[in-house]
Order: sequence, then structure tokens, then C-alpha cells
Amino acid sequence: MDNLIGDKFLRLVKIMDELREKCPWDKKQTIETLRQLTIEETYELVDAITENDWKNLKEELGDLMLHLVFYSKIAQEKREFNIGEVIDGVCEKLISRHPHIYGDLKLENEAEVKQNWEKIKLKEGKKSVLSGVPKSLPALVKAIRIQEKSKQVGFEWENANQVWEKVSEEIGELKLAVESKNISDIEDEMGDVLFSMVNYARFLNVDAENALERTNKKFMHRFSKMEEYAAKEKKNIHDMDLDALDKLWNLAKNDKI
Repeated sequence: MDNLIGDKFLRLVKIMDELREKCPWDKKQTIETLRQLTIEETYELVDAITENDWKNLKEELGDLMLHLVFYSKIAQEKREFNIGEVIDGVCEKLISRHPHIYGDLKLENEAEVKQNWEKIKLKEGKKSVLSGVPKSLPALVKAIRIQEKSKQVGFEWENANQVWEKVSEEIGELKLAVESKNISDIEDEMGDVLFSMVNYARFLNVDAENALERTNKKFMHRFSKMEEYAAKEKKNIHDMDLDALDKLWNLAKNDKI
């Protein structure tokens, strides 16, 4: 089975070599031109995960794998590294960061594994526990990662009730900022509310990013239903008042269209 997987991976590498040599589009690409495409592919993978769509998940994993091979091919051309070195690097990293599997360290649970992971990264030269958080992450995802990492050094609330009290405190400060009409203060306090809500979601074992995306999809679905209902009634949704739109929303919410 291992040899079969290896053969399939080598086939992908060979196809990439051929495309880079013969295809005008593939020959032209750089790591900079691929960057946005990789971001798009990653979000398509996220969509498949959110929708629990295993068929698309398989396809999107393949697309992302192609990008990894593509970047490695470009790096090889520039004599920086090759795909083999990439694979060796991640294998060595996994072994060194799992001493409880490949060494004699005793760790009891997931929390201890995460804490030890962060300690190892600092020993490897990381200057901060938070240095591994990518700058270009979307703000909501970045908030989740910041909180998860700071937790590893014990900077954490004890229970969800404490976090909810913090949420309530931040909402109160936001209200005061709104009353002051200072846009900068309002933005600061709004950020604090969102950050504390992400923290609360984490304590409830809820993925805040996924929760918000589910709501986005739900809203889009219901709004589309509103438009569909209005069209059936030969009405223009742009000309309807708020009361009429609210009635459409309730119909869409109850899926009576």
C-alpha cells in the first residue's frame, strides 16, 4: 500500500514537471502569482469541510496538493529546495515535536501535548508563543489562534462564566463608546467585544469561524428565498418597505416558499 501511494505521488510530481516544461500558463507562474490562487483553493477546501462534503473535500485536497508540488518545483528550479526536502523537513519536525511518541517523555493528555509543542517551538528559536500566528490570517481566525496559543502558557480563564462576565463588561464599554460618538473608541471596543465572544465560543467548544460561516450561509439562503418569493408575487424587492421585507423574511425563515 505504501509503495502504491508513493507511485501515485511520484506521478503527480512527474506531471508537474511536464506541465512546467510544456504548458505556456504553467511555465509563466511564480510563487507570487500562485499565492492568491492558493488562498482561493484553501477557502474552497474550507467550504467542503464546513458542508461535510466528502466528494468535494477529496477534490480540493488534490488541488491544494498540486499547489504544494508547484511551489516546490519552482523552488527546485531556483536551487532553493525540492519536494523531497519539504517532506523530510515536516517528518523531522513531527518527530522532534512528539517526544512522547518518538522519545521517552510522558504526557497525559491533549492539553499537555499542546503545551509541550509550544515549549519545543520556543527552544527551536521562536521568540514568542504568538510568533507562529500568520500576519495575513483573517481577523476572526487569528483571534482563535492567539487565544489557543496564549492558553498554552496558562494565560486562560478558569471557566465559561468568567468569560461571559468579560463579554458583558466589554459590551458595557462599547455602549459608553457609542454614547461618546468617538469612532476610534467605538472601533476599539467593538473589537474587544468580538475578541471576547470568540473566547466565549472557545470555552463552549464552538468553532467561532465555523459558527459565523454557518450563519452567513443561513442568511444567504433565507435572503435568496425572500427574493424568490417576491419574484413569484411579481414584486420588486427593492421597492418593498421594511415591514413587507420582514414578512418575507419570516416566510423564508419558516421555509414556507
